[in-house]
Amino acid sequence: MLIGFIIFLLVLLLPLFVEKVETNLELFLFTMGLLAAIFLGVLDGHLFLKAAFNPIKITLAVFVAGLLFKWFHSPLQKSILKVSEYMPFRLFIAVTIILLGIIASLITAIISALVMVLIVNSIELERKSQIKFVVLTCFSIGLGAALTPIGEPLSTIAISKLGVDDFYLLRLIGSEVFGAILVFGIIGALVVKKPTNHQSVLNRGESEGYEEILTRTLKIYFFVMGLTFLGSAFQPLIDRYLLTLDSGVLYWVNIISAILDNATLTAAEISPSMEQVTIKAILMGLLISGGMLIPGNIPNIIAASKLQITSKEWALIGVPFGLMTMFVFYFIIL
Repeated sequence: MLIGFIIFLLVLLLPLFVEKVETNLELFLFTMGLLAAIFLGVLDGHLFLKAAFNPIKITLAVFVAGLLFKWFHSPLQKSILKVSEYMPFRLFIAVTIILLGIIASLITAIISALVMVLIVNSIELERKSQIKFVVLTCFSIGLGAALTPIGEPLSTIAISKLGVDDFYLLRLIGSEVFGAILVFGIIGALVVKKPTNHQSVLNRGESEGYEEILTRTLKIYFFVMGLTFLGSAFQPLIDRYLLTLDSGVLYWVNIISAILDNATLTAAEISPSMEQVTIKAILMGLLISGGMLIPGNIPNIIAASKLQITSKEWALIGVPFGLMTMFVFYFIIL
């Protein structure tokens, strides 16, 4: 158990304080997951095969979607510009936030984030409005992508650990997620201001290269594989210490998802022995708080990197909005 606690603390803390770990998070989590499985005595042929096959769906989805995004980058950008010119500005913002959140579970959170970056680069938004739009859209993408196992690693890990079908999360939290996405879109329409000197820009932001697409795909594969190892290794700790906690406590504990990838916490916390209300509280706590700060979710990291949004700029919007959303859903769920 002591080794398990040490590995758990390393997984939680090192990405926060060691830059090399943060920039190579996928390899780090794979390594730590493999070590945890070995030292805690759970690694066997069955677990290895499970860890090897779990990432296949999301990996293929990320790879294919990445290729399609590259090939259709130019016509997609032209279409965005045409739609933004003919559609009322507030409606365009609302539809974009809602649509990217809904389709994220089909085209993956990563591709949804890249499309959002393309939209931001195609229309001129003032800096404050740009950040509001990006943060709200990332909240939407983060929630929407969790509904299917190809959307993001969190859903892949949750479905694997619970031993349920691919549409279980859609049934469990679908109504809450769709409701939140709709509200995010409405809020975006109200707070994102149309620029006074509106000017659309074509060919701003180059499409990705094949090497970048392949690298990201491989990182996702080993990321999910490592999380599968971690989830199985930490299962005894979960059964011993988390199953007895109140659902409301677990919901607020997961606010740490704001600074840690929520898929990592899903691997550590979810158990098939939990009641549905507890699983729902854990997932919604992770998904909502994951949008509060840049490290909390993959779309945040992609958007902040490509649009040069600082941690402070993100936090000024993400933290108060995330806390408000957390409070609302606390009363809805619990």
